[in-house]
Amino acid sequence: MKALKITNAADFGKVAVLMGGSAAEREISLNSGNAVYQALKNQGVDVVAVDVIASPIEALSAVKVDRVFNIIHGRGGEDGVLQAVLEVLGLPYTGSGVMASALSMDKLRTKLCWQGMGLSTPKWFVMQSAQDIDSCIAALGFPLIVKPAQEGSSIGMSKANNQDELTKAFTLAQQYQCDVYAEQWVQGQEYTVGVLDGEALPVIRLQTPNEFYDFDAKYRANTTQYHCPCGLSIESEQQLQALAVKACQGLAIEGWARVDVFIDANGSSQLIEVNTVPGMTDHSLVPMAAKVAGVDFNELVWRILETSLVD
Repeated sequence: MKALKITNAADFGKVAVLMGGSAAEREISLNSGNAVYQALKNQGVDVVAVDVIASPIEALSAVKVDRVFNIIHGRGGEDGVLQAVLEVLGLPYTGSGVMASALSMDKLRTKLCWQGMGLSTPKWFVMQSAQDIDSCIAALGFPLIVKPAQEGSSIGMSKANNQDELTKAFTLAQQYQCDVYAEQWVQGQEYTVGVLDGEALPVIRLQTPNEFYDFDAKYRANTTQYHCPCGLSIESEQQLQALAVKACQGLAIEGWARVDVFIDANGSSQLIEVNTVPGMTDHSLVPMAAKVAGVDFNELVWRILETSLVD
């Protein structure tokens, strides 16, 4: 379903920007939320900032609103839990519904869906205990990357080049109390593709001197480079954009998202994961791509809010 186009700020009614949450990405969410709040306020929208520390029901009970701009990253905001609460409360909201949010937050189930669609994603191995170390090495070899399946922002992820590093990586990922898996390391270029209301934004190529695009490279380092235009041929970029849209459609994603993908040494596109509540500061990836497409931050926020109204 396509979003309705709104020309009058009053047509949105009163909007709550939900931010914060209690997940590991809380501080990032607060930064995104404040930027979104200011952008909506700049455009005359009747908006209130709501910091969700514990229960979203409790947080929303203090205000009467007509719709929600959800910018809570990670578990509790991006995994279908908040979406289910908003459905029960009868409040329209930005982004994907319960099922798509739950699927997309779970990297393992996301990969299974893509595999079922015939889309390429790196080989993986689920690790349930340290007893799986040898089997994992036999299945994937080295190097590989170990991930907590239900965390975002590269939290708890680490690369392993040998058995000792794999053991340490598993121990780290296990601390996040969710499924852990190892994924075959992809040697190639990393790209990210924003998708807004079913259409792909310009592709960004990511380049970092770090081992991979980890939490530090995303939020702290000044050495990360973002290339947009991405350097691909027009045809190759369009193919990557079409893949991102298809990857989202397969998960029933609505509204907006950002798809991470590698192009490996053989020129094959390998889907990594999809983020259904991407960062929204003026330095984040979706705003960066939108700007190249001629959409400034205020307009982008407005268009995302429009996705809470569908025809």
